Amino acid sequence: MSNHAGGLSITSIELHTFTTEKHDLGADYNGFNLVYEPGARLKAEGHVLVVNTAAGVSGECVGGSPADYSQLPKLAAYLMGRHALERERFYSDISRAQRQVARIGLAPLDIALWDLAGKLYEQPLYRLLGGHHKKIPCYASTYHGDEHPDGLSSPEAYADFAEQCLEMGYPAFKIHGWGNAPIAQEVANVREVGKRVGDRMDLMLDPACEFHTFADVLKVGRACDEYDFFWYEDPGRDGGISQFMHRKLRQLIKTPLLQTEHVRTLQPHMDFALADATDYMRGDIGYDGITGVMKLAHACESIGMDIEFHGPGPAARHCMASIRNTNYYEMGLVHPKAPGSSETPIYLDYSDGLSSIDGDGCVAVPEGHGLGVEINWDYVERYRVGKQVFE
Repeated sequence: MSNHAGGLSITSIELHTFTTEKHDLGADYNGFNLVYEPGARLKAEGHVLVVNTAAGVSGECVGGSPADYSQLPKLAAYLMGRHALERERFYSDISRAQRQVARIGLAPLDIALWDLAGKLYEQPLYRLLGGHHKKIPCYASTYHGDEHPDGLSSPEAYADFAEQCLEMGYPAFKIHGWGNAPIAQEVANVREVGKRVGDRMDLMLDPACEFHTFADVLKVGRACDEYDFFWYEDPGRDGGISQFMHRKLRQLIKTPLLQTEHVRTLQPHMDFALADATDYMRGDIGYDGITGVMKLAHACESIGMDIEFHGPGPAARHCMASIRNTNYYEMGLVHPKAPGSSETPIYLDYSDGLSSIDGDGCVAVPEGHGLGVEINWDYVERYRVGKQVFE
């Protein structure tokens, strides 16, 4: 146990589990990718983690997976009585202890502890991180393709949606293609969107590790070259972790690669960069926490590399506001007909959805203390299906 924690000793940790439901969303051929499905209802569980201290100051984190929270009893026992501001110690100890389970469970606790620190010092989190940006440019990040006439069912439909996003103010657009589609269809999609808006928007492609062969990966990459795509991300069935494969791909196409969404912690990320296996670095606060991702951002800065954050959320906005070597906030997943994957009533004063940008295609950084967002506890209590308290 940490000694001399005083009023900032951690006294309890709460995990609130609630149900959510979204309309017109389903899954594609393998049950994993979210897609537009008219009339369908998608049910899921949400979580709110709360870390309490003897001083009465608490930190909160919305999010985290059931896998994350499977480790919570062990991690809560470790944290009880410790000083709530010792995030570096916690990051190091938990990373080591959880090394055989992919450091699962670290991120939600780290985010809640940063929120707690901001509330303690009565500052928005980006101020504690040394930030100064007030607005962040976004890219529209699509759902995977579907098979419905009014959805993302053809290259023309993707290009129409890209034009819609351009008219709304988005400066950039990222395609998630279909699952298990003919590679000629994926190539046609890249070319149609590139032809329609490529001279007016930055374009990205993320197959989400769907392509089965290196030949297919290369064919689509060369189509991206034709329209100067901003990046090409996670194309192959290696799961985005083969340094050799991505180094070879970099030698054969000119489109920059964005990799490392699927590796954890600082060192494996930087190994990817030092192996010449990526051009941009992917960081994910939901996996490595704020502490881990900020370490990565500064390490990237030291070698002249940009870091791009995976997914939206208050924590991502604060971190992006605090560094110079990043380009776009991922607004996603979005669709011309379906609700955004991150749209939820869980917050009273914050949203991430297709229409959440301003006229310049930017989002603002929350100015409240900590993460700067207010949780809708009435909603949590109305749909709560479980509560655990660790003391």
